[in-house]
Amino acid sequence: MFFLIVGLAVALGLAGYMVMLYNGLVRSNNLVDEGWSGIEVQLKRRYDLIPNLVETVKGYDTHEKDTFEKIVALRNTAMSSDTATGKAEIENQITGALKSIFALAEAYPELKANENFKQLQQDLSKIEDEIQNARRYYNATVRELNTKIQVFPTSIFAGVLGFSTREYFEAKEGEKENVKVDFDQ
Repeated sequence: MFFLIVGLAVALGLAGYMVMLYNGLVRSNNLVDEGWSGIEVQLKRRYDLIPNLVETVKGYDTHEKDTFEKIVALRNTAMSSDTATGKAEIENQITGALKSIFALAEAYPELKANENFKQLQQDLSKIEDEIQNARRYYNATVRELNTKIQVFPTSIFAGVLGFSTREYFEAKEGEKENVKVDFDQ
């Protein structure tokens, strides 16, 4: 009888521990999803701002038409992407293209003085800061989830329970460099 009680207590303890591991993984997974949602909200704000920015700048430089078309095409592609890696690659290209538009303002003082352009530039700057904060939060939650999945003993149960590591939202090495803008072409 004693061994039965001890066996039952051990089984209940093990079951309780597995429930605790599972709930921890679910919480971490939900935080990652929340972090991704935060990125999506900020990117949507950026996507909504891009057409206004492009239209404002378009009239000042016609030889940059390819850049404007590229930004709009990237925006449309990014809106349909749903993976962290795919979205990160496109978003980093958008960031580079937007930098070239703001560099364009340096060549056109009347554009730089345009109130609409100034407001759009401020709005975009604020959104870029929010995107950066959302990326940090998302990557922190991904780190937490991935750590839980990879450490013992959770690593034993995570795969069986259907949990897998998530990808970070990060820039590729070549995309971390400054954008070069040459107006003499």
